[in-house]
Amino acid sequence: MRLLIVRLSALGDVVHTLPLAAALRRAFPDGVIDWVVDERSADLLALVPVLDRVVVLRTRSRPALRALAECCRTLRGRSYDVALDAQGLGKSSLVARCSGAARVVGFATPHLRERWARWLYTERADPGRPTHVVERNLGLLAPLGVDGGAWTFPLQSAPSEAPARTRVRLGLGAGSGRFALLNPSSAWASKCWPAERYGAVASWLRRAHRLPSAVLWGPGEEERAEAVVAASDGAAEAAPPTRLRDLVALTRAAAVMVSGDTGPLHVAAAVGTPVVGLYGPSDPARNGPWSPDDVVVSRFAACRCRPAHDRGAGAAGRMVRACRSAARCLDEIAVEDVTAAVDRRLRSMPDDA
Repeated sequence: MRLLIVRLSALGDVVHTLPLAAALRRAFPDGVIDWVVDERSADLLALVPVLDRVVVLRTRSRPALRALAECCRTLRGRSYDVALDAQGLGKSSLVARCSGAARVVGFATPHLRERWARWLYTERADPGRPTHVVERNLGLLAPLGVDGGAWTFPLQSAPSEAPARTRVRLGLGAGSGRFALLNPSSAWASKCWPAERYGAVASWLRRAHRLPSAVLWGPGEEERAEAVVAASDGAAEAAPPTRLRDLVALTRAAAVMVSGDTGPLHVAAAVGTPVVGLYGPSDPARNGPWSPDDVVVSRFAACRCRPAHDRGAGAAGRMVRACRSAARCLDEIAVEDVTAAVDRRLRSMPDDA
């Protein structure tokens, strides 16, 4: 069996698709399992041992049509039996169809982000009414007669100096010393809790748990990270620049991560790092951390920007990309709400000092 997973982006969504790859490998131990992904997330999939090949769609560094043509030529040369579109966009369904796979499986219409994608599938899987997006992704296995089983996130470690460099910045020994990670940024401004409140959490972490904090940042996020550091009363420092393999290593090394609903949070959850998630315009039941030990502080039910017909819809509710209200739901989360959640998460761990 030769299988292709299509999940192009974004980082958190790629993480949420890893259990699909793991389930396919359990079902087809001798099969070929490839994954086509946007170049921004390709380095993460290089750490996934259940994959045979990662095919990169390079639309960020090349003209879109040229990149698509190159990708499709590569895919057609692999002679797939089945392509699974785990994204549900027109773009992803086109890539799945152009792969030349004999069977192209996508979601039934209610679960598609762009409904016209359904015309490019040969089969449609209906996952029912799943609570979490991981469960929805595993619903693609039904046409193959495969049971998703337990959720596993096959991410290997890779050599990285990021943990040691972070500890040095925080005044700890390069090879040891516990620290917290704060991730204050997101591609969606509506998911960003105020920087000064992250700084207050860092100050509390040092006082209450003797944990210094490293502040994650990506391209264009330096100013926000520095604002957290400035508000921390000396309890936080900006993390060193990180690639995706560095992010995996850094989250593995952290004692706890505090973050909004964004890619680094889901990476941390996937590698088993204790997580406290801050949710406003997105539903933690749909895409929150899945460990029963992790803690979520959510104002999703009170989000004023959700369409009226979505309110009270639970996991079926839409995420809100842009706030239309002067009073953001995420701003209703107080520093004390977050410190109480972090305290609960840390005190549930036997090695907390």
